[in-house]
Amino acid sequence: MTLTLCARLAVAGSLMLSSSLAWAGIQLGGTRVILAAPAKEASLPVINRGAEDLMIQSWVDAGENDSARDVPFVITPALARLDGGKQQSLRVLYQGQGLPTDKESVFWLSVQEIPQKSKGQNVLQIAIRQRIKLFYRPANLPGKAADAARGLGWRWIERDGKSAVEVTNPTAYHVSLSGARIRTGGQDHPLVHVPMLAPGTTAVFALKDAANARPVQGATVEFENVNDYGGTDRNSAPLSF
Repeated sequence: MTLTLCARLAVAGSLMLSSSLAWAGIQLGGTRVILAAPAKEASLPVINRGAEDLMIQSWVDAGENDSARDVPFVITPALARLDGGKQQSLRVLYQGQGLPTDKESVFWLSVQEIPQKSKGQNVLQIAIRQRIKLFYRPANLPGKAADAARGLGWRWIERDGKSAVEVTNPTAYHVSLSGARIRTGGQDHPLVHVPMLAPGTTAVFALKDAANARPVQGATVEFENVNDYGGTDRNSAPLSF
C-alpha cells in the first residue's frame, strides 16, 4: 500500500468519525398491533420526537419465511409527512376475508422514516425501520388470550441423546415467550432460544447445560411471555416426563 493511499484512507476515516449521525426520530405507540374482530381496523400512533420534519413509509408483510402468503391488510396513509414534534395515526384495515376464523394469524408491520436531505456536508443519514407484530384475532375464539400462556404444555424429552424440553400450544392464540428455564433439584437450567409459539404447534427447546440437567419429580418451568400490552407476564407450570 502506497503512502498516498494510506493518507487518503486516514482522511476518509477521520471524516466518517467526525460526521454527524442522524438517529431515529420516530416512536411507535405500541410494541404490537391487535386487530380483533368484528372490528375491521386498528390504529397505531407514530410520534416524531425530533425537531426535523420527515416522511414515514409503512407496510405489512407476512415475514421473510412466508413471503408468498397473501396479505389482506392495507395501511393508510402508507406514505405521510410527519412534522417535528407531531403525531400521526396509522390505520390498519382488514379486507375481510382470507384468514382462518378458528385461530389467530400474525403478520409484520413496518414503519420506516425517510429523513430530509441534509443541508450540510459529511452528514451520515440513516433510514431507520421499526418492525412490530400485527395480530388478527377472529371473533368467538375459545378461551382468552390472557390465559393462553398458562395453557402451554411442557414435557422433558430426550433427543439425539441430549435432554430437551418440548412445549405444546393447544390454544387458538399466539404465545410470545421472552425467556424460560427449568427448575429441578434446586437448580435452574435456561432454555435456548424461546420464540413465539403459533396456535396448535409444538416446539422443542434445547437446554444450555443439558449435560448437567437431571429431571426430578416436582420439576417446574419458569417462563415469561409478552402480553397484549407489550408487558411481561411471569408464569410457572409443571414439567411432565
